[in-house]
Amino acid sequence: MPDPTKIEMVEEPWITATIMVPDQYLGEILSLCEERRREQKDLSYVGSTTTPLMRYKLPLFEVVFDFYDRLKSISKGYASLDWEISDYRESQIDKLSFLVNGEPVDALACIVHKSRAEKMGREICARLKDLIPRQQYKIAIQAAVGSKIISRETINPYRKDVTAKLYGGDVTRRMKLLEKQKKGKKRLHSIGNVNIPHNVFIQALKIND
Repeated sequence: MPDPTKIEMVEEPWITATIMVPDQYLGEILSLCEERRREQKDLSYVGSTTTPLMRYKLPLFEVVFDFYDRLKSISKGYASLDWEISDYRESQIDKLSFLVNGEPVDALACIVHKSRAEKMGREICARLKDLIPRQQYKIAIQAAVGSKIISRETINPYRKDVTAKLYGGDVTRRMKLLEKQKKGKKRLHSIGNVNIPHNVFIQALKIND
């Protein structure tokens, strides 16, 4: 994504989508489409049957993440979707970036409509909090548009009981061990690289189950 100060205009691809679905699932599929920035073009029935045929115009972004999976889930696998690029339209587009402990995670960066950026940032950060394995130090997960942080989640560290082997009331030694642990965690946090499993990227982007 170019520097925003150098962008005069961004055009977003729109598609024409044709959806065929058994009549008993029509209401739920219409609700699914209503959640998107859509233009309904047509709703008819195939021949003399009771099978609805819907045509919509939708931004491609609204389809690529989870639309097909949800369509199949709602219709128990019976719905079909066919689409093609129809045109490009000027749109308010942002680059949504994600940082883990201050380091950008390029695999999660995506281009989103301005109206969806904050909601999507919150949802993916919350999903990452559940998916990234805990470490011995605190992990900060942030969503950002440009230099502005729009969402944050924190994964708390494991707490190791360093005083478990101490017996009696040796308070001085106990305090020294706790202080040593505190310094060690601070050092880990400053140099620690978080290893993110490959499947986390796929699961994190499935934000609407």
